[in-house]
Amino acid sequence: MAQQPQRDNEGVDVLIVGAGPTGLMLANQLVRRGIKPLVIDRHSGPAQQTRAMAVQARTLEIYAHMGIIDEALSLGAIAAAFDVWADGQWRARIPFGDIGQDLSPFPFVLMLGQDDNERIMGASLGRQGVAIAWNTELTALEQKPAQVEATLKQADGSMRTVNAKWLAGCDGAHSAVRELNGIGFPGAPYEHTFFVADTTATGSMKPGELNVYLWKDGFHLFFPMRGQDHWRVIGILPEQLRQRDDVDFDEIAPAIQRETASDLSFQDCSWFSTYRIHHRAAERFRDQRCFLLGDAAHIHSPAGGQGMNTGLQDAYNLAWKLALVVQGRADDRLLDSYEQERVPVAKRLLQTTDQAFQLIVSDSWLASLFRTKLIARVAAAAMNFRSVRRFAFRTVSQIGIRYPQSALTKVATGMPEDAPAPGDRFPWLKLALNDNDGARDLYQALDDRRFNLLVFGQSPSGLQDSFDDLVTVHRVPESKANDAELTHARIPSPSFYLLRPDGHVGLAGPGFDGQAVSRYLSENVHLKAQVVAG
Repeated sequence: MAQQPQRDNEGVDVLIVGAGPTGLMLANQLVRRGIKPLVIDRHSGPAQQTRAMAVQARTLEIYAHMGIIDEALSLGAIAAAFDVWADGQWRARIPFGDIGQDLSPFPFVLMLGQDDNERIMGASLGRQGVAIAWNTELTALEQKPAQVEATLKQADGSMRTVNAKWLAGCDGAHSAVRELNGIGFPGAPYEHTFFVADTTATGSMKPGELNVYLWKDGFHLFFPMRGQDHWRVIGILPEQLRQRDDVDFDEIAPAIQRETASDLSFQDCSWFSTYRIHHRAAERFRDQRCFLLGDAAHIHSPAGGQGMNTGLQDAYNLAWKLALVVQGRADDRLLDSYEQERVPVAKRLLQTTDQAFQLIVSDSWLASLFRTKLIARVAAAAMNFRSVRRFAFRTVSQIGIRYPQSALTKVATGMPEDAPAPGDRFPWLKLALNDNDGARDLYQALDDRRFNLLVFGQSPSGLQDSFDDLVTVHRVPESKANDAELTHARIPSPSFYLLRPDGHVGLAGPGFDGQAVSRYLSENVHLKAQVVAG
């Protein structure tokens, strides 16, 4: 006779399936907003080895709000440059240590393994009183009008049924949440088999920099890691080894040494794994009360170091909306915007990374020629132009992600065409927010758990509605320093910007209109908290 699941009587607001980076980010953001989720993971504990290495500026901006940025920076290494080698010869050094200067408080790429990111976010979650239920697997779910009934297999083998108002699938490429909801995951694997190895090695690699070795049939990436001569190496398995499941590092080390054509010497390999890369996107990111985030929703090539960061942005996008709905402050129609905003990001990322990756791994003679003879020269020459550097940083760092087609984005009228627009991430500035203060980092000054209304060159008179404690109004004073910052960012004065909790512009205009702000919050964000005069 089948064991009957133990039933929880109270239930939970949000059940998060998966305690990888995406699940941990979502859990942290919910806890910061007063929502205590239940986090489960079928594994026995945090990942010990992972492939993801690059932490982008947009993620670091979020870490700053979470209070974990100092730990991340101390554990990671800022990659100062990208060194390109072809056929064993050094071809170019492409600096990107501070490539995003004046675009972000973190104008670089941080080399920090996914395992370290998980450790930092897991510790943050623990400090806030949330423990992860390891060895706990989602085995069934049933969606009902007001909740999701989830059946869990616990560490001791017993079964438990949890009633959750909302369920977030952060459970990776083989997502149980996606499968149990019958959501398709179209796409395909790339034909090549890849390897990843954590090594101690010496050779021609430029210390503290990302070294890329290109050769006729592929590439090898050397990522600098903490410790003396510690490198994470990623590349394509030699053709004669691709069909085997039992390859070890000693078998491919000679090929790496031969293909880099250098004095490369490996002293140790602490971890080695082979894997296939897929490019897939879920048919939808929401099914009633269930959501898909991170690798459960989209997987793609590692080109550009976007994978882990994109999952973290999924979580940051959903968390503030879900918190408002759980708290009864917003209608659940607000949650429709998660899929509306994040699906285009995933599809665009799949397309661009696929195109870049196909060029890098293609066996064609033309691709081989481009890899070994042209790519270094073209990239190095292009990065001499400031506009190219800024475009590259905006793209790779994810600060350039926009939501122009979102229901939460209202077209600005009367604003200059080159001004920050609704849907954009509001630019990073240093401003004095009152007459007695000096210039401050605007991102640190704004509370990302609330809406922030920035008013420039005018008084916010006429704002008749306060929407409880959901909106903070900042009347930015006029001063020579402030005016210079606004001019540099192409922000006109007078103007106003209503920022969502995630820092994207929802509404903007030249002349402040308090009723328009209140109407936007009630009709578009579906906020329920009704106003008090004052």
